[in-house]
Amino acid sequence: MVCGKCATICGWLFLALGVVLLLKDLAIWDFWGINWWTGVIILFGLAHIGKGKCSDCQSCEMPTKKRR
Repeated sequence: MVCGKCATICGWLFLALGVVLLLKDLAIWDFWGINWWTGVIILFGLAHIGKGKCSDCQSCEMPTKKRR
């Protein structure tokens, strides 16, 4: 689970990556020659780093305990 602030930031980052990759596919802007999956992996990494540093995300998570 992520907080609303982090979800919004990740959404904007995915939108920006999508627009950049669309421009690459349309041969309007050829940037560094990265593949789409490289961009997604980088965004997932950034999202997990941000989630680990965000106090709101940390308070949203419920500790999981195993019941016997």
